[in-house]
Amino acid sequence: MASWTPQKTDVLAALADDILHNYGEGRVIIAVDGLDGAGKTHFADALAKQLRTGHRSVFRASIDDFHRPRADRYALGKDSPEGFYRDSYDYRLFRRILIEPFRIGHIGSFVLQGFDLARNMAIEPKWSSGPDDAILIIDGIFLNRPELRGLWNYSIWLEVDPGITATRLFERDGETATPKRYSQGQKLYLKDAKPREAATAIINNDDFDHPRRVFADAC
Repeated sequence: MASWTPQKTDVLAALADDILHNYGEGRVIIAVDGLDGAGKTHFADALAKQLRTGHRSVFRASIDDFHRPRADRYALGKDSPEGFYRDSYDYRLFRRILIEPFRIGHIGSFVLQGFDLARNMAIEPKWSSGPDDAILIIDGIFLNRPELRGLWNYSIWLEVDPGITATRLFERDGETATPKRYSQGQKLYLKDAKPREAATAIINNDDFDHPRRVFADAC
């Protein structure tokens, strides 16, 4: 345990410096991964704000806006952990309308949202474009699964104590009717993908206001 409490602004600034040092130009894609309740969206938003201070064009997206239709997600049953891990997201659509066209650069336009989960329907495409030097930050679960790792220039794993994530999820969602689907599905992900080992950077996010970078060989 660190004997000092780092400031969030300092951690984000150091992380942004690391990213820009290695990827100072061109199109860059960053993944912010972690289990439910890790604080992925908040952290990704804060990192985007930090990177924009360097006058880079930064776009934000979430894998949650690329869900598959309900019938596909529950094909193995509403309580199926494997269904949650294997069938939740439309990675083909994700690649086709966001990742691949973003990589093309100024020649192509890209779509930041593909599916409305609440309405269980596709979203009419809204095309975005940006300069040659642009950053795309994507947050969500399962982002370091084997078939996605090659998409990221830089990936961040947010690790949080299980007791803290449980409290956050209860405060956010209340009790869920199918906890096994989610908790066991994410255990499948940890076993299959070993996302902590795959990440470029590991951030302990137990405290939203005081995240700290940790290193695999020291934990």
